[in-house]
Order: sequence, then C-alpha cells, then structure tokens
Amino acid sequence: MVNVSLKQRIPPLENGDRLTRYEFERRYQAMPHHVKAELIEGVVYLASPLRFESHAEPHGQVIGWLWTYQVATPGVRLGIEPTVRLDRDNEPQPDGVLLITPTAKGQSRLSEDDYIEGAPELVVEIAASSVAIDLHDKKKVYGRNGVKEYIIWQIFENKLDWFSLQQGEYLSLEVDAGGIIKSQVFPGLWLSMPHLLAGNMQQVLAVLQLGLNSPEHQIFVQQLSGEGR
Repeated sequence: MVNVSLKQRIPPLENGDRLTRYEFERRYQAMPHHVKAELIEGVVYLASPLRFESHAEPHGQVIGWLWTYQVATPGVRLGIEPTVRLDRDNEPQPDGVLLITPTAKGQSRLSEDDYIEGAPELVVEIAASSVAIDLHDKKKVYGRNGVKEYIIWQIFENKLDWFSLQQGEYLSLEVDAGGIIKSQVFPGLWLSMPHLLAGNMQQVLAVLQLGLNSPEHQIFVQQLSGEGR
C-alpha cells in the first residue's frame, strides 16, 4: 500500500471553489502560510498581492486609529485580518475588527483553536473600488450575521462609508458639520473623515482624543468594567 500524506490528499484552494466552511478550513490549513483566502456565501476568494498606497498604507492608518481607541478602552480588543467564523457558508478575513470581550458582554467569542466565532461589533474593510466584494456580498453577510457597524474605505474613489445596523439594515452614520463621524456602538470612537481622506493622521488622532476625553467614553469604560452595571 502506498503511503500518501494527508497534505497530498487535500486539494488546494482555488478561486471560485464552492465549499462548506468545514471543507474550506480543511483545505486552507493545508495551504502555504502566505496564502490569504476567504469564504463568502460558500465561494472561495483568494487575495491578490497588496499594493502599498492602495491598500497597505491606508490599512495601517485605520489600524493606528483603532489601536489608539482600544488602548484607552479596557474590555475592547482589536484584530488585524483575523479569520471570523460567521456561519456555515461564511468565513471572512476582514482587514480589521474591533470587538467587545465576552466578559464585557460582547457578542463574539474566541474558539478553543483561537478563531473568532460570531460577529465582531465593528468590521473594517479597505476596498480598491466600488465594485469590490466588500460593498456587496460581504456587506450582506456582515449585516445578516449581526455586525453592528461596518466601515468601508474605497481607496480609488477616496470615499469612506460607515454603516450602522438598524433593524437588520445598514444605514450610513451621519457626518456632523465638522466632518466628524461618531460610533454608536463604541462611544468616543470619533473619526474626522476629511482629515483621514487627506492623509492627515495627526488631526485624525487629535479628533479621536476629543472622543476619548468625552463623558460618553468615560461612561462606556465604566460599563465595560462592570462599574456601571
């Protein structure tokens, strides 16, 4: 009998494969570590190489903004490109997630094998253009599974949308007269859209600091720690 290794028997992932989440994970774990793949509505999507100005740099800027918030908000955790087990047909790997920990009454948890199970409260995606999957199938999947807020930054259009889940439908959060958007799920998470789109991160962080100094953020921190319950 010929001894064939497990890895040789597992087919590689291919763009467009239609798989269950279980089969997707089985094949994904056998792929080279540098390969990034997602399962969206039962279809496999393999990531292309990422360019600097159209993805890597804006990705870093958003993560820096979220990291600053997370550091000041105990009970909140930040993840970069984590695998998220949403349902039987969907296992995305979003550019960033912000979640409330289970001990602070968050809606997702970490599995025994260290994956996110359930919907993070906030998901961020960097999209090359308006035709990207992030604005269509992923948006439907995130909304259906209860991701409360969804940020999509379309780099080529120089446009950012911040959606809030209201009665099962994503509605755009309003930008105030100063160009600032304020999260409804994470009090104090404020974003100066004009400065972000202009690449002025010093001002982005200055506006965020105003949010972190706000009474609503202080109350939120107390609630996360159990003091407000």
